[in-house]
Amino acid sequence: MTLPATSLYQTMLLFALCATIVWYAGARLAYLVDSLADRYKLAKSLVGLLILSLATSLPEVATTLTAAVQQASDLVLNNLFGGITLQTAILAMSDFWARGAITNYPRKANHALEATLLVLLLSITLIVVHLGETFVMAGVGLGSVFIALTYAGAIWILRRYDDSTDWVPVDLPDPDPLPFPAPTGLAERGNHALILQSVAACAAILVFGLLLVLCAERIADQSGLGTGFIGVTLLAGATSLPELTTSITAVRIGAYTMAISNIFGSNLIMLVLVFPADVLFRSGPILQNTSQTVSMALSFGIAVTAIYLIGLIVRRKPKWGPIGLDSILVLIVFIGSLLAYYYVR
Repeated sequence: MTLPATSLYQTMLLFALCATIVWYAGARLAYLVDSLADRYKLAKSLVGLLILSLATSLPEVATTLTAAVQQASDLVLNNLFGGITLQTAILAMSDFWARGAITNYPRKANHALEATLLVLLLSITLIVVHLGETFVMAGVGLGSVFIALTYAGAIWILRRYDDSTDWVPVDLPDPDPLPFPAPTGLAERGNHALILQSVAACAAILVFGLLLVLCAERIADQSGLGTGFIGVTLLAGATSLPELTTSITAVRIGAYTMAISNIFGSNLIMLVLVFPADVLFRSGPILQNTSQTVSMALSFGIAVTAIYLIGLIVRRKPKWGPIGLDSILVLIVFIGSLLAYYYVR
């Protein structure tokens, strides 16, 4: 997929158009997945972790694998790891639409476990980045293989823990959804029609998400800001747009656990994509000789995830208006990360 010759102004207009389409498709997908979860009696946290997160991560998957084939390791890693902090900040932004702190809503320890496993995987990746890939087989580093295996183990643990009830929080907020109407006619549609619409929304997210990525890359060249800074800001933002719209929509209809699992699940996918990217990257292990921005992105990812982990455990926490203190701190860290990325660009 290539873009015709455009000026910087035209590229920005095309970026805005694609962003609008992705926004609508992501919002529609959140409605559809929520309805299907109700009809098939599936846990919203599990649906967000395994289905919605994968659907909204399609642009990241395509972008990562394409950049790896093109041997653009810096763009691959900055896009993946920079997106983790951004997507966690998206969860913080969706808190504006929640009734009270969003981390007060989970009724089981699933989300705290998701955050803990995400911190573990981020820490392992950071260790591999600092140590370098000592053991290499067929051009693939042992570190990226271990990350993929750890991800598989994390999903297995989360799947087995889904039905557990040995940890019960207190002072739970009202579980009733917000009075926000679903799209007209959605309730009258059959399951087959909802599934087809979900597939169509995923296709729109993939196609126009990829166009967003191409526009972001061209803006990086035309503006002179470079792929390092653009990779962890505009490009990460472009590929994270589906998570933004689906998370906000999920919160508006009261599907809080689905919104949280969508973000944590997407961040886990960002890390496991290192392995297929390493396989396609033929210039050596992709986690070897990385830039300073990569380490910073992983560190910021650990910080924002740990903040939400604390928020999930501490039920009584200060609020600023309707927003939880944890979401405020996440947004502050995210803004600080942008300043740090610009400083070391």
